[in-house]
Amino acid sequence: MAGADRPRNGSMIDQHGRTIRYLRISVTDRCDLRCRYCMAEKMTFLPRAKLLSLEEIAVIAERFIARGVTRIRLSGGEPLVRRDVADLVHRLGSHVGHGLDELTMTTNGTRLAEHAGSLAAAGVRRINVSLDSRDPDRFRHITRHGDVDQVIGGILAARDAGLSIKINMVALKALNEDEIGPMLAWCIAERLDLSLIETMPLGAIDEDRVDRFLPLTTVFDRLSADFPLHRAGHRTGGPARYWQVEGTQTRLGLISPLTANFCDGCNRVRLTTEGKLYMCLGHEDQVDLKAALREGGVKALDAAIDAGLATKPARHDFRIARGMAPAVTRHMSVTGG
Repeated sequence: MAGADRPRNGSMIDQHGRTIRYLRISVTDRCDLRCRYCMAEKMTFLPRAKLLSLEEIAVIAERFIARGVTRIRLSGGEPLVRRDVADLVHRLGSHVGHGLDELTMTTNGTRLAEHAGSLAAAGVRRINVSLDSRDPDRFRHITRHGDVDQVIGGILAARDAGLSIKINMVALKALNEDEIGPMLAWCIAERLDLSLIETMPLGAIDEDRVDRFLPLTTVFDRLSADFPLHRAGHRTGGPARYWQVEGTQTRLGLISPLTANFCDGCNRVRLTTEGKLYMCLGHEDQVDLKAALREGGVKALDAAIDAGLATKPARHDFRIARGMAPAVTRHMSVTGG
């Protein structure tokens, strides 16, 4: 493994004393859906020539593992649309139990039925699937052209392949808020976990996010009236706070960047598909790991990582108000979810 000679303990600590253990990697900014809260209908994606090769992604990821990262999540865009991504999954999966505690993936589920078996064989044990509605017409409206039966089929195939599954549902005012309770009930019946997410001001979209912002404090109060929820100590390394649904296997997670800031314990950095390392989802500061690797190899890569950690902010600057520009210009698909 590249850089295995470097001490792991304490090797990646940011300027606020937080130890970085979690790397999220966007393997592509492309997606086969066009979710309204995530991106514009007419998107311009990065030219393929600007992307990291899968070999370069693997080398960078292995360097992070050598320096103490224990969790890696592959995301996008939609990671499963990138050709030969299975090779990357298998390579990184070989590090599980050898420096890496967990390799996970966030997917929209459209291609999950095809890939579930190979993900499990590669060492992936847990995935997140984005699903904002189980109603076919509403799902098609939110995603602009998606087929919800295809996604649900992928979820069930992944469960049958032995993968633990968490549904990610963005809470959208006056669009899917009436489905949140039924979604939790469905997750209980299917032995799935559910995480609810507040919409985030990332990148320009075709709507005003204020019209869809639904505080999870309100949602939680509604759910508590119908489900026996007890605070759980469960942690996945991400920003969610968890509640156990009493008498079931299902956990409910809340990701509330606007109503309950989760930055104090942030242990994450994010690598984009073009090789930029962002220290925070809500800031534009970044370092170019692709350039460092290509121009100076592992030594330059280490120096760039250290320079980035020295700039990691204390917290994001997410705010939503009518007419306000997004917190950052890049879309979520660029940075990775």
